[in-house]
Amino acid sequence: MADITLFTIGHSTHSMDEFIALLKAHGVKKVVDVRTIPKSRHNPQFMEHSLAASLRAAGLTYRRVASLGGLRHFKPDSPNGGWRNKSFQGYADYMQTDEFREALENLIQRAQHNDLAIMCAEAVPWRCHRSMIGDALVVRGVRVLDIMTEKRATEHVLRPFARVEREKITYPPYEENDGPAE
Repeated sequence: MADITLFTIGHSTHSMDEFIALLKAHGVKKVVDVRTIPKSRHNPQFMEHSLAASLRAAGLTYRRVASLGGLRHFKPDSPNGGWRNKSFQGYADYMQTDEFREALENLIQRAQHNDLAIMCAEAVPWRCHRSMIGDALVVRGVRVLDIMTEKRATEHVLRPFARVEREKITYPPYEENDGPAE
């Protein structure tokens, strides 16, 4: 799978024209929305129906994949206690499920032409669960680029406190890894 490149992007406070320009600058033709709640009070242009219509009008496709959405609850016996942020810990727990693995494999299949971006709301990937999706993709041999500007996309790097066993990622508590979690 090393030949697959997948992008990530956060809509942030961009205008729709800016957002579409970012996507097109990196050759993105397909947008997969991984927001659990595909709405934005502060940026109504990113409400699901408005976003889908705007992307279609620009010649891009839109698909929402709720099974990759965030806002997951952590488990009391979680192996992912390295996260200080409990919502990230909850998502890491969700990453251990068959539902997540299936959704991720479907995403990889859609990304075969190197023209797909997953999107969420946060401008910077490390504040968003899409970075954890990026971790899961990287361990499966997918190249992940985080779109920052029209001219810059940064290579996604697996978090240093992540532990990988085949394709399974855990983020163990501090005493079991090399440093404090985010």
